[in-house]
Amino acid sequence: MENMNKKKISLDEIYPIIKEKIENGGTVQLPITGTSMLPLFVWGRDTVELTKCENPQKYDIIFYRRDDGHFVLHRIVGKDENGFILCGDNQVNKEYGITEKHIIAVVKSITRKGKTFSVDKFSYKLYVKLWTLILPFRNIILVPLRKIKGLLK
Repeated sequence: MENMNKKKISLDEIYPIIKEKIENGGTVQLPITGTSMLPLFVWGRDTVELTKCENPQKYDIIFYRRDDGHFVLHRIVGKDENGFILCGDNQVNKEYGITEKHIIAVVKSITRKGKTFSVDKFSYKLYVKLWTLILPFRNIILVPLRKIKGLLK
């Protein structure tokens, strides 16, 4: 029987535990919330396994904390003199100025419908390269898709 007394816990509340576990070489399972990483991650369906991020690279999905305190899970799409350039897979605007001090962890694996796969898997890497390649054209692709989806509702 499902526990009817489930309590939602904010990331702010459990952040010290996550940080300590990651820093000590452990991993953390994190459920996906939000839509910024669609189509890869679906809210309520997927979870990610986070691990220590020792050498952030282009295409990595990192879990980081912005200066305003918000926690975010986005992909590294580049780097410049101010730090990493990030973008959600479902977004077109890039975020600049994220440095290693902001990074908490990196995604190691993804669990979808009870099945787990590594981000080292060939098919995943192919998806990442193709999806990142179309970043300059995402607006042309995503805006009409969103309008069609809105009409179908």
